[in-house]
Amino acid sequence: MKFNLLFIFVLVLNVHQISAQGELPEAFFDGKAVVLVSVDPAARPIMTWMEVADSVHNSLVQAGADPVAYFELEKVALSEAVQTDYAGVFQQRLVKNIILVTRQKSQMSIHVASFTSTAQIIPSTTLFGVSAADIGEAVSQFEQLGERKDTKNLLVLDVPEFLSIDATETSASQKFLAKNPLNLDVFKLGIVMEGSSAETGLLSHFRYDMYGKSAERILAEQAAQKAGIEQVLKQEYPHQIEWLTEARSDAELIRDRVQFILVKVEGRESDLMKSMGLEPKSEEEASRIVVKYYIKLLVREELYIGPVWDADPDWRVALSNFLRNLKK
Repeated sequence: MKFNLLFIFVLVLNVHQISAQGELPEAFFDGKAVVLVSVDPAARPIMTWMEVADSVHNSLVQAGADPVAYFELEKVALSEAVQTDYAGVFQQRLVKNIILVTRQKSQMSIHVASFTSTAQIIPSTTLFGVSAADIGEAVSQFEQLGERKDTKNLLVLDVPEFLSIDATETSASQKFLAKNPLNLDVFKLGIVMEGSSAETGLLSHFRYDMYGKSAERILAEQAAQKAGIEQVLKQEYPHQIEWLTEARSDAELIRDRVQFILVKVEGRESDLMKSMGLEPKSEEEASRIVVKYYIKLLVREELYIGPVWDADPDWRVALSNFLRNLKK
């Protein structure tokens, strides 16, 4: 009798852990899902993102999902332009759900969101999810979803499918221009604060190096970031700027004479170069994580990366390089 009571208590506790973290999308048990995987290379044992995908696939299916394709989150979240391309492909394939798998050094997390059919991909960072110390415990918790509700997703893949979008489905590289924009001295340059409501990079919240940061830490990083950016701008940028901390439409920004937005992207150098229509480097540097800045012209949806490739692992160096190259 005591054993039965203990079992029921543990079962209720586990269900509470799952249901307490957000709300599961209605289409989870009746709709295709794309899975985006982010893996910390420093986590042990060492696993590639594809190996992590293989480890979670059966559990996602047991939970009732229909995971039709797996992608590395870092490649999808490279930039708003790249996300737009992926969103178009997901929409064509009638995807209804996004599953985010994040493996960190001491934590494994699985989150589920409704697909927004927009470049944002997911509606917010407050999503249904489970977290545990390792893959085994996380997938075990997630599998319990299938015990609570019947699924209509019956014809599912036995093994994970790793897909890529081809050149006919992409337009991101066509939007990037390897030159400088005109009229920077006439209109304001908008500076988006990372982590603010003006930022569109919701997917980046679930990258292995970003997930789990506290609100206090984000605010502290924003303050340090703003101070650092101001210092670089004073030295390298003589024109007007405007800090963007709240979401505003393009029409509102243009009305306030903000026609340009400074955009920061971060990722593997080879991935960034390829996404911007450039030939990736072949040496070891191509695999390093770098920061690249570019300017988005709102009125024509044009993206200016500058005449010189100036990415760098240090964002301060990358920003200084980019602003200096604007004068060329």
